Amino acid sequence: MHITIKVYLYAKETNFLQSGSFSVLASIFNKEPDWTAAVAAYEWIQQIKINFAASEDFRVNQVIYNDDNDITELVNKLSSNQYKK
Repeated sequence: MHITIKVYLYAKETNFLQSGSFSVLASIFNKEPDWTAAVAAYEWIQQIKINFAASEDFRVNQVIYNDDNDITELVNKLSSNQYKK
């Protein structure tokens, strides 16, 4: 199964949007869709940070999957290791 993810980011004094389609396991997604999407988004954001040599001001402004599911808070918790599953 595929989900679409849009991440609204800020780095080097610029706002930008990245979007893409990601393959996830349907069985896991059906049980915990927000969690599954957040993990995929978090991993992708880590790649973006590496690929774009993110500056110290890098931040995640918003993360949405499948057009209208906002998982920003969950992704930020993953980023700061605050989430206990």
